[in-house]
Amino acid sequence: MPSGRKLKEIFFETAIRASGVASIFIVGLIFFFLFKEGIMLFQTQKLSGFLFGKNWYPISEPGEFGILPLISGTILVTLGAAVLSVPLGIAAAIYIAEVAPPQSKEILKSGVELLAAIPSVVLGFIGIVTVVPWIKNTFHAPTGLTAFAGAVVLAFMAMPTIVSIAEDALYSVPKTYKEGAYALGATQWQTIWRVVLPAASSGIVAAVMLGIGRVVGETMAVMMVTGNSPSMPRGIFYPVRTLTATIAAEMGETVRGSDHYFSLFAIGIVLFVITFAVNMTADLVVHRKRK
Repeated sequence: MPSGRKLKEIFFETAIRASGVASIFIVGLIFFFLFKEGIMLFQTQKLSGFLFGKNWYPISEPGEFGILPLISGTILVTLGAAVLSVPLGIAAAIYIAEVAPPQSKEILKSGVELLAAIPSVVLGFIGIVTVVPWIKNTFHAPTGLTAFAGAVVLAFMAMPTIVSIAEDALYSVPKTYKEGAYALGATQWQTIWRVVLPAASSGIVAAVMLGIGRVVGETMAVMMVTGNSPSMPRGIFYPVRTLTATIAAEMGETVRGSDHYFSLFAIGIVLFVITFAVNMTADLVVHRKRK
């Protein structure tokens, strides 16, 4: 008969295995639900027209369901947020992990993690009150509700994730690596650039991908500050609309069973594929760097 310790090991192994299987099963159910509803759109619409059409007029007669402007808006805002948040986030992580005095490290890290707890709607209000007027006055734009405003707000949302995970990756680099670099005559910044960053690169890549995933999936804040214009983006200082904002803004107004209703679920499928691709890319990069 197995001992008590053996029974505990069997129990925890079974629980972990069940949790993993349940997670995969739930993700599969989510995709099945989206696919079941979204595929109905393509009984009346062509897939190419849906993905590459430039007009999103779902309530016109006949309706036009081209989501290329929505995809372009999502990509524009995401890239803008990544350009702003990734360098600042990694620099902040390096400062906290390697440069800041020991007594201030925990305070700084706790402060960064507290930023992640701010609700997105609050950040949206802050963006409307501060970022939007600043963009309008500084860049003489017709309106401050632009893709750039969304990029700034989303960069602020992504930074806590990037800083926290990247700092953990930098802190986990063995001290012997740094001691060896110092013994060879390297300065602090040479050690950080040539030893610490390469050793922590897999964790930094994971931090960046998780931050980008947060940006892609954000709804409320981006809906409040980007202008919600479902037209092809003409630049970063013009209004745009993202995929998530379209679902949030229009789902409550659709007729169940209509093409408009099915098109929003089809947008959900596109979002699911995009986030899956981002996560898979991050996983492949992390494993390749570890090898």
